Amino acid sequence: MTKLNRIAAALAFTTLAVTTAMAAPKTFEIDGSHTFPRFSYSHFGYSTQVSRFDSTTGSVVFDADAKTGSVDISIDMKSVNTGFADFNGHIQGEDFLDTAKFPKATFKSTKVNFQDGKPASIEGQLTIKGITKAVNLTVTSFQAMAHPMLKKDAIGANAFTVIKRSEFNAGKYAPYVGDEVRIDIALEAIQK
Repeated sequence: MTKLNRIAAALAFTTLAVTTAMAAPKTFEIDGSHTFPRFSYSHFGYSTQVSRFDSTTGSVVFDADAKTGSVDISIDMKSVNTGFADFNGHIQGEDFLDTAKFPKATFKSTKVNFQDGKPASIEGQLTIKGITKAVNLTVTSFQAMAHPMLKKDAIGANAFTVIKRSEFNAGKYAPYVGDEVRIDIALEAIQK
């Protein structure tokens, strides 16, 4: 091997090593002050009611170069916020969320689908009241960049899915109170 070939091989190896290091997946911790799952449903056809959960934890793994990722979220169901204290208690009852027995709901991804270099949908398992169903979240926006205030890498996304609450043993008053529930999540996460 000539000296020139050895230099070329060393440069190729160095480039490969640097590219591999840059492509490593990054782990981001959910920012609970900017992450809110919301749910909405028809109330007797009069209106669409919108409520949210105030406490969400978890992590996201994201590798932009490899176009891979994973999401693991836990929602404190006792943090439900309907905007009305009495109804917060009512919706935590056995017929709906049953937070005494099931204080957490979880979402664990099984696959992240990319389009144009960004997540477009996330397949996974949603568990509510101890019942697990496959769901697909449609990602409507995604951002990955250095956080201008924290000076760390950060990601953010908005996504939604639609479920039937009766499939999670929470179908009281259906179909008068809508069985279909849209779940939206606004998520921000900071690199660990």
